[in-house]
Amino acid sequence: MNSEPAVGLPRPNTIDLLAFGPHPDDLEIGLGGTIAKHAALGHTVGLCDLTRGEMASNGSPEMRVREAEQAGKVLGAAWRKNLALPDRAIGSAPDHLRRVVELIRRARPRAIAIPYWRDRHPDHEAAASLLRDAVFNAKLRRYESEGDPWKPGWVCSYFINDAGPASFVVDVSGYYDKKREALACYKSQFTRETSYAETRLNSPSFSQLIESRDAQFGALAGVRFAEGIYVSEPVVREHLLK
Repeated sequence: MNSEPAVGLPRPNTIDLLAFGPHPDDLEIGLGGTIAKHAALGHTVGLCDLTRGEMASNGSPEMRVREAEQAGKVLGAAWRKNLALPDRAIGSAPDHLRRVVELIRRARPRAIAIPYWRDRHPDHEAAASLLRDAVFNAKLRRYESEGDPWKPGWVCSYFINDAGPASFVVDVSGYYDKKREALACYKSQFTRETSYAETRLNSPSFSQLIESRDAQFGALAGVRFAEGIYVSEPVVREHLLK
């Protein structure tokens, strides 16, 4: 994976998937298997963390960015960058929207993945709102930012803390070990040996919570593990035959 500086942008190029997460580790929690699957199938995947998670109880911002870089390599991402927006204040300044738009216009993704807009964490809901606006503005030729206007093929929402009404699921059974390996990169968040405070994330039940949700989505589809995806438009099929 090519490391991107926090203030830099990838060179203009069309990629297959651009996935956004509010904090380092959110992408792995909600979409880790799907990211790994796309990369393994030869798709070019870019990852973007909006913040460095500096308000977290454990781990320094620098440590979290390093963990995210390591996890991105595990998942097979082409690059990962961090916009360093303020944690707990996503979308609080006008330039936040412009910076996301510039990344979208630079990356020119065929598909974009963003958090589902209902979540127990306020930052996840704020991120979803900011990202929806950025996707819309990125296509407007009169919206002033670097790069040419760009509209992705579609926008998919994934679940982080909670599960919602999935439009479809992605079978990630063959890539679940990669998801586990990527999550294990975040020692500052998920292990109490390296943490200063006990939190929901480093409790013994948190990994069980993630896996039980993915197992439930999988069981509903007749596979071992799946990640749920929501899209706002109907998913078109050619006929009723499976």
